[in-house]
Amino acid sequence: MKAIVHYGAPGWEGLQVMEMEEQQPQPGQVKVRLKSAGLNHRDIWVLYRHQPDAPPIILGSDGAGIVESVGEGVQNVKPGDEVVINPSLGWPEKSPAPPEGFEILGFPDHGTFAATVVVPAENVEPKPAYLTWTEAGVLPLAALTAYRALVTRVQVTRGQTVLIPGIGSGVATFLLQMAKALGATVYVTSRSPAKREQALALGADRVISTEGDWNSQLNGEKVDVVIESVGRATFQKSLDQLKPGGTLVIFGATAGDEVDFNLRAFFYGQYNLLGSTMGSAQEFREMLCFVEQHGIRPVVDKVFPLDDAYHAFKRMDEGEQFGKIAFSIES
Repeated sequence: MKAIVHYGAPGWEGLQVMEMEEQQPQPGQVKVRLKSAGLNHRDIWVLYRHQPDAPPIILGSDGAGIVESVGEGVQNVKPGDEVVINPSLGWPEKSPAPPEGFEILGFPDHGTFAATVVVPAENVEPKPAYLTWTEAGVLPLAALTAYRALVTRVQVTRGQTVLIPGIGSGVATFLLQMAKALGATVYVTSRSPAKREQALALGADRVISTEGDWNSQLNGEKVDVVIESVGRATFQKSLDQLKPGGTLVIFGATAGDEVDFNLRAFFYGQYNLLGSTMGSAQEFREMLCFVEQHGIRPVVDKVFPLDDAYHAFKRMDEGEQFGKIAFSIES
């Protein structure tokens, strides 16, 4: 089968489309014939984490498709079921942090950028009927990440004000949609005027330039919650925009892992600093109910065939997308 893999060279040089053998489900597993899949920043990071002398790895964490076959002992799904794939492996119940052994689909195990994928049976859930295949395929990782950050970690409530720096990523667009569904007022930042306009169309209450002074652009208004994934480039601005007692939650660090900040200002401000990543199978099911209840549809930026993997990855790497980049998979 055709698949997007990393193999034979470090970084981008190892990104290629090649033929891979289809796996068959073992006891407790299911084989899904994929209809679509979604690209995430994690897929770019795997280009550097996967060693070039290791066997080829099929990339991809997001996907949706039709169950083709099931292994011995599987009872929760059957061939013909339409499903979305939960990429969070080994995290069954909601907990303060992922358990030991937690992994994400797509590395170190084969992922979803192929005609088929084999996953544990507990990692598939019924596809929301109102979503297209493309929408369902890009939903899982980003929507789960946004849901845990907003609902489990911060517990955002109606009337609060939420600031999302760097609108445009898949998670950020889900954060905007979910926060609005929860009744929050939502502000976003972006360097791109076009993305700021797209965010307004998606429901943002206010948009500001990432590069300008946030406090002056917001007329001195402080916020209850900042949900941060940029890292070093915006961390201090995010912290400075909080109300006393406000909460900063971090789920990523695309612009640098290490930051410096004033501890005295932090404890005098009575701020809360939370980390968040992905989510459990329990939260994945909660997220599916939430998006269906509120009619949330993923923002799809652009759809690529598997053969055009390089341009899809480059579009994400250069930050051109607004929403999710998808792969259409022809079986």
